[in-house]
Amino acid sequence: MREPDRFRAAVGTWAAGGTDAVAAAAVARELAEDGLATVVLVEGVSDRSAVEALAVRRNRDLAGEGVCVLPIGGAMSVARFLRLFGAQGLAVTIRGLCDAAEEGYFRRGLEQAGLGSDLTRSGMEALGFYVCVADLEDELIRALGTAGVERVLAAEQDLARFRVFQNQPAQRGRAIERQLRRFMGTTSGRKARYARALVDALDPNQVPRPLDHLLGSPC
Repeated sequence: MREPDRFRAAVGTWAAGGTDAVAAAAVARELAEDGLATVVLVEGVSDRSAVEALAVRRNRDLAGEGVCVLPIGGAMSVARFLRLFGAQGLAVTIRGLCDAAEEGYFRRGLEQAGLGSDLTRSGMEALGFYVCVADLEDELIRALGTAGVERVLAAEQDLARFRVFQNQPAQRGRAIERQLRRFMGTTSGRKARYARALVDALDPNQVPRPLDHLLGSPC
């Protein structure tokens, strides 16, 4: 697939509805004909960054494989996107990744799309959908350990800023894991940057299970 960014933009407009939706759907369909095989639905841009970073580490050419990682802007939109890509839409393979708190939205979306009933987490995994506990940042922090994450902060020249952040009244007394997660979300773009940096710092056997299974083999 040669134009994944243009495809993502067209799908976002299509999913939003409105006066531009019909034209956007036509663009998305045209671009999908250029080898789209699989769409990986993720909640946000940072999740996309992590998935794509792991693909690079595993020498996967997602675009060449016809795989597009698509942030959907929050789990409440998942049913709409499943309709766009399901049998009545583009009819491609769909996989996904979500946070534990949003698992219900993904489960109901899959069931509404006719992909199962009374789905358990293992049933979702059989469909290619994986749940992060609590979210992907939490999975990555636990995988690396706090010392490993602080080494990444130092490499990104953010460790001094993190120390200042830790000393804020609202952060004192919180577990360092919670402080790290909050710090990564305090500045625009930082969460996505650290999603990529944390994945790059992982040993191959440290990859969190949901992310590992999502990209365990060509989609």
